[in-house]
Amino acid sequence: MLAPLEIAKLCAKTMDDKLGRDIKILKTAELTTLADYFVICSATSTTQIKTLADAVEAALETAGEQIHHREGYRDGGWVLLDYSSVVVHIFNDETRDFYKLEHKWADAEEVSVD
Repeated sequence: MLAPLEIAKLCAKTMDDKLGRDIKILKTAELTTLADYFVICSATSTTQIKTLADAVEAALETAGEQIHHREGYRDGGWVLLDYSSVVVHIFNDETRDFYKLEHKWADAEEVSVD
């Protein structure tokens, strides 16, 4: 079982490998009980959103992590993958700009994706 930061970094690396854009890891542990980390990423199309989500799920399953909940996969503009301690948000640009999660969680520490 991976530590929450390891899960977040594996998500970010996996999405980077699949050409996800503007990937950010926000440490939210001190701000909410929802998750220790949010991983946020943009994609260029509905197809890429699904590709990124599928790749993250496969990478984490290989690492022994099971998804708790998935939302938005069929809708196309935003997919949320909930791994309890880490929540992954994959957006198209318009939806990411609308929800502005980075602004809503501006008090969260941004963690290097390296």
